Amino acid sequence: MLLSEDKETRRKLLDSARQEFLAKGYMKASLRTICKNVGVTTGALYFFFQDKEDLLKNLVEEPLNELVSMLQRHLSDELGMETAYVSLEGDSEDIRVARELVHYMYQHFDVFQILLTKSQGSAYEDIVSRFADLLEEHYSLLADQITERLGVPKPDQYMIHWLSHIQIDAFIHLLTHEPDEEKAVRHIEGIVVYLISGWNGLFASRT
Repeated sequence: MLLSEDKETRRKLLDSARQEFLAKGYMKASLRTICKNVGVTTGALYFFFQDKEDLLKNLVEEPLNELVSMLQRHLSDELGMETAYVSLEGDSEDIRVARELVHYMYQHFDVFQILLTKSQGSAYEDIVSRFADLLEEHYSLLADQITERLGVPKPDQYMIHWLSHIQIDAFIHLLTHEPDEEKAVRHIEGIVVYLISGWNGLFASRT
């Protein structure tokens, strides 16, 4: 187990790395600068981290994994629905989950800024595509269930792919354009209503 002083040094290195990644992006971030801002040598950094990639991993992996878990729990619940259309009545489950996701992302605002806009050249540079692929796989399965219940043709895969990407883009746009979490939550509520209406409309047009 790390001594108290070592834990503090590690924390400072991660904080310095966070600032460096935000300022310069992963590719241009300098380990020398990260260490200089903490007052340690570059050699000292390797006591805690293998390399720059490992430094980034230790900074972002825990918040990222938790966000993915939150999303997967919701998607699993959604596949268990018995209704053909997603409800927009009252405070819908989709809106509630969207609020939770936004709140969590704003709690870790810098981490998700780095992942979404500063991770080029790292193992996380395709993170947007990973999320989009996760949603596309889910919505394709959900579309199978809905079309079977309604007895209508399944929407074109291109539309499912497109809807998956614009949903991810909506969250990215919030994080990169709206620094105020309270306003972001209000925005996401309207965005979810819009997205659900479009999703339901894909099936309504076929009945």
